[in-house]
Amino acid sequence: MRTLEVALRWSSIPLLLMIWEVTSRSGVVNAVLFPPPSLVALAGLEYLRSGLMVQDLMWSLSRVAVGFVVGGVAGSLVGVLTGSSQLVSAALSPIFQMLRPIPPIAFVPIVIVWFGLSETGKWFLVFWGVFFTVWLSAHLGVQRVDETLLRAARCLGTPRRRMLFDVLMPASLPYIFMGLRTAISVSFYTLVAAELAGAFAGIAYRLDVTQQNMQIDRMMFGLILLGLISAITDRIFGWLTQRVVRWNH
Repeated sequence: MRTLEVALRWSSIPLLLMIWEVTSRSGVVNAVLFPPPSLVALAGLEYLRSGLMVQDLMWSLSRVAVGFVVGGVAGSLVGVLTGSSQLVSAALSPIFQMLRPIPPIAFVPIVIVWFGLSETGKWFLVFWGVFFTVWLSAHLGVQRVDETLLRAARCLGTPRRRMLFDVLMPASLPYIFMGLRTAISVSFYTLVAAELAGAFAGIAYRLDVTQQNMQIDRMMFGLILLGLISAITDRIFGWLTQRVVRWNH
């Protein structure tokens, strides 16, 4: 069973590419609108040689990094506060629950009005998507901390401030990291909305340009590139999570 699992894991993507190649070249679909992976790979190589890929990657990753870090830190801290204090929760949770379902893409028109086509608007959109994802995880994580642990800390005379940072935050780390890991994928699809709203470089911006020029092979390569970056980032974060919260498994 283990051998079969490993074989399927390593063969699934090559098999998908083979089926894609045969389907595109067989005439079953329009090869112009659905180019085979061999042509998509050649388009990606041309994209790399032009120097635009490196430029677009740097812009896109910088936008994701800023929005993710600010949104992740803010969401974690506010989530711990609302989860540990009924007064803070009563004041903020109803507002957050009203704002949380609003997708970041809905803010694109007003963000353009507020920030124009500056980087601040793109950071804000990524921040918006990340903040509420992390806030909810941190909020629930604090509320699910073992009550026995809290009683023991109170019996030892732990001050409220130390209770927050020495007990509640460490105990809720698995939930916080789960929210952060989920927020990685959120930040990338929010990035698409941010760059399509108005940019001069970036992977999603390049998708829009290639779509207008009917460069479907390069557009499909851009989609694959976005998926690869998101998947690699998720794996790295998963590896980091296992080491940071190892003690809590």
